[in-house]
Amino acid sequence: MELSKIHNIYFVGIGGIGMSALASYFVANGKQVSGYDKTPTEVTNRLREQGVAISFVDDIVSVEAPFLQLDKTLVVYTPAIPEDSKILTNFRQRGFQVLKRAALLGLITKNTICYAVAGTHGKTTTSSILGHIMHVCGTQATSFLGGITENYHSNLILGRDKISVVEADEFDRSFLQLSPNVACITNMDADHLDIYGEQSALEASFKDFAGKVSDTLIVKKGLPVNGLTYAVEENADYIAQRVRIEKGSFVFDVKTPNGFIGDIIFHLPGRHNVSNALVSIAMAEKQGLSLEEIKEALSSYKGVKRRFSYKIKQDDLVLIDDYAHHPAEIEAVENTVREMYPDQKVLVIFQPHLYTRTRDFADDFARSLSSFDEVILLDIYPAREVQIEGVDSKWLLNKIRHKKKSLKTKSATVNDIKSTDATVIVMLGAGDIGVLAEEVKAALDDRKEKKVS
Repeated sequence: MELSKIHNIYFVGIGGIGMSALASYFVANGKQVSGYDKTPTEVTNRLREQGVAISFVDDIVSVEAPFLQLDKTLVVYTPAIPEDSKILTNFRQRGFQVLKRAALLGLITKNTICYAVAGTHGKTTTSSILGHIMHVCGTQATSFLGGITENYHSNLILGRDKISVVEADEFDRSFLQLSPNVACITNMDADHLDIYGEQSALEASFKDFAGKVSDTLIVKKGLPVNGLTYAVEENADYIAQRVRIEKGSFVFDVKTPNGFIGDIIFHLPGRHNVSNALVSIAMAEKQGLSLEEIKEALSSYKGVKRRFSYKIKQDDLVLIDDYAHHPAEIEAVENTVREMYPDQKVLVIFQPHLYTRTRDFADDFARSLSSFDEVILLDIYPAREVQIEGVDSKWLLNKIRHKKKSLKTKSATVNDIKSTDATVIVMLGAGDIGVLAEEVKAALDDRKEKKVS
């Protein structure tokens, strides 16, 4: 397929974070873009501001006439859309060319120098760090991201078509559609077992991805994949060392096969983010950037929305919103909170994401959540799934070994939050808990105003 000959692109599931980045990219490149999604969100609102017409009715009659031209329209869908979607089914029945999101991303990046970030955790942060470095250092790379960057207020950093930075998503084996020149693997923890069945199959898929890398693969030390290694405070090809906290920011030195740079200042909390920064430095150096200019670029990186995002940051009260939805991610957040706020009481509000993930990692979820001082569970966010009998938040709550635990509705959480004595509140999940975080913030702000008055 020659994308230059396509006039119209219709996205089924346009509100998805990866889909919306592609939609914005094609708008910027002069294509006519439209799409469907289930409900309006901040993402769809931003697309509408760019002139993209979006329908929230799953019916072909909602599709505008220009996008029903068979020879001029490409249809793109996300695997998160049910296969029985009426719009998707109708496009297929009419003979339209239909591609998965990953296949389209593969086409876009095929003729670029492609930097791909893989791993079951850390993809979005790492790729956005790398995209920021590339942008600040003038490479004119185009970065397709899985989150909204605080620096650019977008999931797309638009450049030219010579260099691309992408997230290599293991879900549905999507990353095997890419043609990476330089890539990294941040971890290979078990996830998406509804797709893979066993962790061994997941690992095999990562090894297949590694085999597609044409130039350089950089992997976290200890992973069962051959490549250059990186590690924090351990011997490896790329090392972050003398890691310390100064004035609320991480400061560290980096040693690479080609040089050394000291006193890098990085504002994101958590040693896992130092690791993400380290591999971003390694990949940026592969592009030929100097360690000095990489260091300067890193100092201005602000992070990604819903990745340890502060909603309230005061001496007596902290509210953090984070996308963590896997036990390992929850553990990383808890470790970071304890490092930043030792000896303070920490309340976690967690919204499980997917019935299959909750079922597959229930014991691990229970263990990671039990590390907090108080736990509030919300109902499972189903996303693309139907309910599995016997798998619900009450079942998960019973596994948590904690005296201070409860299962609450969203409205009850907002009402009850005003009476908590926790000084640090962490809201975690990949569903719609980010919306609830705004309501909790408003409730806590209201509590403080009443105390003052």
